[in-house]
Amino acid sequence: QVRIDESGGGSVQAGEHLELSCHASAGVSFRIDDVAWYRQAPGKQRELVAQEIIDGATNYIESVKGRFFITRDDAKNTVTLQMNFLKPEDTGRYYCDVELVFPMPDSDYDASEHYWGQGTQVTVSS
Repeated sequence: QVRIDESGGGSVQAGEHLELSCHASAGVSFRIDDVAWYRQAPGKQRELVAQEIIDGATNYIESVKGRFFITRDDAKNTVTLQMNFLKPEDTGRYYCDVELVFPMPDSDYDASEHYWGQGTQVTVSS
């Protein structure tokens, strides 16, 4: 029932911008807690690019600081990654990781689980 849909990738020239979007939906009530974007370049391991934890704190890898910005719209259950002044080394498949929390009225605790999007390709040419 949970769906994580990503969009916004594409092929661009160096210096251009892209905005990636990640939308969560489910057949039951939920909220989004921690969110993150990862990327995986060919032949490399998946790496964390940006994350925002529930208290609003954000973290970015050094190479994207000041160029990439992670934001969220809880009313729309959407997380975005604004990527500015793209470089060829930003090329890769980008994945969102969202922690969904499901209220459990009969319990002292809510259930939570991480879900991944299917990935969206970003290709930056010089």
